Amino acid sequence: MPSQLTPGLRLLSALLAGLLGLMPVARAQPAGPPAISSSPGSATGPAVGSALSPPPLPSLLPGGLPLPSLPAGTQQEIMQRILDAAGGRAPAGPLPAPAAPTPSSPFPGMPVAPGVAPTVPDEPFSHTEIFFAERLGLALRQFGYDSFRSGPGGAGVLGALPDDYIIGRDDELVLALRGRTRSTLNLRVLRDGTLVTPDLPPIPAAGRTLRDLRADLEARIARDMPGTDAYLAIGQVRQIAIFVGGEVQRPGMQALTALSSVLDALQQAGGVRKTGSLRGIRVEGPRGSRVVDLYAVIAGERGSVDLSLREGERIVVPPLGGVVALAGEVTRPGIYELPAGSAGVPLAAALRLAGDPLRPAGNRFLSQGTDAGGRRSFTELRPQDLVRRGDSVLVQPGADVIANQLRLAGHVTAPVTRAIGRGGVSLNGLLSDPRLVRPDPYPRLAVILRLDAQTRVRQFVPFDLSRALQGQGNLPLAEGDEVIVLGNSDIAWLASPPVQRALRGEAPPDDSCPALTQLAIAARSAPARFAHARGAGFPDIGAPGCPPVFRDYPPLLSFLLDTAVLLAGEVRQPGLFPIQDNTGLDALLAAAGGVTDGADLSAIELAREPTEQSGTIPLSRTLLDLRSRNFRAVRLSPRDVIRVPRGFTDRETGPVTLAGEAVRPGVYDIRRGERLSELLARAGGLTGQAYAYGTVFTRDSVRLRQQEGFARTARDLETSLIQVAAGQAVAGGRGQNVDVGNAISAGRELANALRQAQAAGRMVVEANPVLLAARPELDVLLEPGDLIVIPKRPNEVTVVGAVLNPGSLQFQSGWRASDYLRAAGGPQRFADTSRAFVVLPNGQSAPAGLSGWQAGGPPVPPGSLVVVPQDPSPFETWGFIRDLTQVLSQVTISSAALAVIAREMR
Repeated sequence: MPSQLTPGLRLLSALLAGLLGLMPVARAQPAGPPAISSSPGSATGPAVGSALSPPPLPSLLPGGLPLPSLPAGTQQEIMQRILDAAGGRAPAGPLPAPAAPTPSSPFPGMPVAPGVAPTVPDEPFSHTEIFFAERLGLALRQFGYDSFRSGPGGAGVLGALPDDYIIGRDDELVLALRGRTRSTLNLRVLRDGTLVTPDLPPIPAAGRTLRDLRADLEARIARDMPGTDAYLAIGQVRQIAIFVGGEVQRPGMQALTALSSVLDALQQAGGVRKTGSLRGIRVEGPRGSRVVDLYAVIAGERGSVDLSLREGERIVVPPLGGVVALAGEVTRPGIYELPAGSAGVPLAAALRLAGDPLRPAGNRFLSQGTDAGGRRSFTELRPQDLVRRGDSVLVQPGADVIANQLRLAGHVTAPVTRAIGRGGVSLNGLLSDPRLVRPDPYPRLAVILRLDAQTRVRQFVPFDLSRALQGQGNLPLAEGDEVIVLGNSDIAWLASPPVQRALRGEAPPDDSCPALTQLAIAARSAPARFAHARGAGFPDIGAPGCPPVFRDYPPLLSFLLDTAVLLAGEVRQPGLFPIQDNTGLDALLAAAGGVTDGADLSAIELAREPTEQSGTIPLSRTLLDLRSRNFRAVRLSPRDVIRVPRGFTDRETGPVTLAGEAVRPGVYDIRRGERLSELLARAGGLTGQAYAYGTVFTRDSVRLRQQEGFARTARDLETSLIQVAAGQAVAGGRGQNVDVGNAISAGRELANALRQAQAAGRMVVEANPVLLAARPELDVLLEPGDLIVIPKRPNEVTVVGAVLNPGSLQFQSGWRASDYLRAAGGPQRFADTSRAFVVLPNGQSAPAGLSGWQAGGPPVPPGSLVVVPQDPSPFETWGFIRDLTQVLSQVTISSAALAVIAREMR
């Protein structure tokens, strides 16, 4: 960079060398304690490295010529090389940019007052800011000093100059002549203050306003040069030198234009330090001395201030005067300086500096000051009281409470907050627009959550929502009332399983619904309180979440249950319905959707507890005949129980299923006492391929008993295994070589298989319509859920168990079990043929007759199952093995029945 300087810049460097006699060379300062702040604007001194950095270039060259505009890096390089040459050192390369200091806040965990976050992140605190931060516990900034944070900069000449501009030496004027003489002259005011033109005598210009000089020139030209008009303008403003001293970042002579103001001079000097005053700046010069209060400019304080500058004036920034801190609920919290020479100001004036309190009234002003002994003292101030140097005022609300409001919440389109005017607000006025309520509200009851002004206790006041929406039953509302509208979904939740469990005193599994916790505590402490609600017997199905209204108002759940009526039986939506006293049964049934078509209105049961509080509370029951449907005549009270029975009908509660070889198979509803033969007749009878002897008839109740039998046998087997392991069930096992471990393992596997076995619930029935007509006692009564599967006539017999080739064989007329066993390859080595059995197509079991004296057993019909079990003789020392024969046969029968069902239900 230095070797590449242009000849113009080399000449500039040589000219600037002549200034070295006027410019002090920066010297390193002795080491001292570290400053608290090291950034521009700090209260303790200039930035770190500013005393060692080269001074800025002057704005004028010797002789008054303006300095050409150069980049900042070029200026720094030129000045550094000039200083090095003046000190006898060889020119060095470009200096590296000084490392920016790492800012750190002395109060890293202290909250910053709202609205006073520093513009520069992590700006260090001054001593004054630290002083008030330790007192208030809030980080406040000194007001006004960030106005100079943009850095030094000269004032530019923008737009036309004012007519009262005072012309001085070295100002350049542009004189345009139009008319007989046409020319444009660039004129400069000479050192003696005159302006010389080619055709006119010298004109006095310095010290005159632009308006006066223009009028003088126009008059002279009109007199001496007739037919010519003159136009005068400022071409270039002169430079002036202003000394800025005191508490500024860079004190010294500042080169400015003649249009510069006090603010421009301070900005050129780097701004005012936080240890300097903004309200007592002195401007001294030929015009005398005056005090400039910058708060009139940056804070909008009343009064006018003269910010203009003249040649030869100097600006002195004195140390910071008295300050006060304003925090809390004000528009602009901060630390403000008192007027120069003032020991205190009225609080109202200080609040005006902070933008006044946010509240127009009802504020509380707490002042923290220092007494004569240096102790902190607190005082309640009024706006006319004085705040003194070092005081800190915290603006707080006098009483931060909500007044003159009420709310509409719950099942509404949006929560509404209303103000209570002088005339007050009524319930009908609040609900004047029905669209505020969401669709499907619960019409019978809504509540007003009211706060007692004396005891501060909140209580629920019920009212009829439907009447309020119709403009009836008006109620006056008081301050702080909350009108809570309930939805049908909120009321349906009263009969939900979580509420029913809480009524039994069971705590909820989590804390997501505090209303359930309060209800469980109340139900456990007074079990008879919610007896009417527990008597419903609602099914424990599902787990709906807690509605928002009960999360917002937990006591509301117990209040609604206390005022609820239990409506059960033949109604469309049974449940618990909160009502007011003396509500008609018609309104309650309307909320429940009405009665069902099968309701018996001649025997409606009403159970009621007496309203008077006495030692005994008898329960009275009354049967009501309401076939006239005069439901309105029945008046209800909270805690009543209404049961609507169903009229007697012979229709069963569920259907039966007929599948397989019926003319019209399907699902049929049945009546009480209906038999199988009637169902077959309704289905059109059996097809020609039907095999009635192999009908599979299953029933749910039988299936449950069989499944319980499998589980019970598995438990007994495990108990026997424990006894065998303890050596208590071995009969004659001592001294014998018996593998007890393998037997126990096999028993455990068998117990698991029993638990996993699926019971079919098969019953042995007769399904041949001819036989049922001849023998009515064989005609089985049907039950809801029965399954009747009539298969096609099979043509095979299945052999399973301990045989060499188990499988299905073609049916041969007259063959016995021994014939089919022989066709399957014969029994295995450890087969127990004496215990073999045949599962007949109708589900019955019979011995296979494979012993030598049984001659092979009776003929086997088609569709049968021949089962050859293993020989249990190696394990006969354990009695539990012998007891499993019957259970294993039931498992086999169930498996065969399920196979037929699966085949026919495809």
